[in-house]
Amino acid sequence: MWSSTVVEHHRLRQDLAVVRLIGEAVPFAAGQSVLVRAPQNDGVLRRYSPALPPSLDGKLEFHVRMVPGGWMSSSIVSESAPGDVWQISDPVGEMHVDDSGRDVVMVAGGTGLAPFLSLILDVARRPDQPRVYLFVGGRSPRDLYASDMLFLLAQDLPFLTVIPVVEHLADPPWPDEWYEQCRVDIGLPQSEMLQGTLADVLSSHGAFVNHQILVCGSPVMVRSTVDRLIDTGTPKESIQHD
Repeated sequence: MWSSTVVEHHRLRQDLAVVRLIGEAVPFAAGQSVLVRAPQNDGVLRRYSPALPPSLDGKLEFHVRMVPGGWMSSSIVSESAPGDVWQISDPVGEMHVDDSGRDVVMVAGGTGLAPFLSLILDVARRPDQPRVYLFVGGRSPRDLYASDMLFLLAQDLPFLTVIPVVEHLADPPWPDEWYEQCRVDIGLPQSEMLQGTLADVLSSHGAFVNHQILVCGSPVMVRSTVDRLIDTGTPKESIQHD
């Protein structure tokens, strides 16, 4: 088990926060998840995927969304603060980008984006990068909580293309004070957002027969997307999911 201390806590939405920590170097691989114990719920362990690749300086980043009835996720989003010490353990997972050179399609629902950010930054370290197409989905534009970061990342990394997908092109009428507080002038253009579910949009592209496919998000989103991909001819053995 490794210790890591919260250095930044950014609440981006009513139900979502990004937490950055620094501490002991955790020997995980990009795309894996780890067990987390936070002081607000000391007896509870939950599994989250780091959004940064491994580093010797011990930097970690987690994207946490409140789960209905979830004590730990709710307390992390609403109560975490710099100085909190987390315990990290048990890295597991097989999601990865192989060395075949095939194009990569990443399908991220909500905070399923986190392991893909780790993988993208890890791929950027390679001497030769495959093309990466990142489909990132939400219910409405304001659900795309990392829009500004993804916009900048796509500008900096020539191998990366980001495709935003929303079920509704307009945000809901009720306000989100945290969204309003952190609103910025850059981000994924709403005019380029595709409308539909991730499963709908992916299946509309036909079969991905020469690609690596990685899918991460809620169980419902993952199941529906994987099923639709297979139904449209994408080889099952080409698909990795959490």
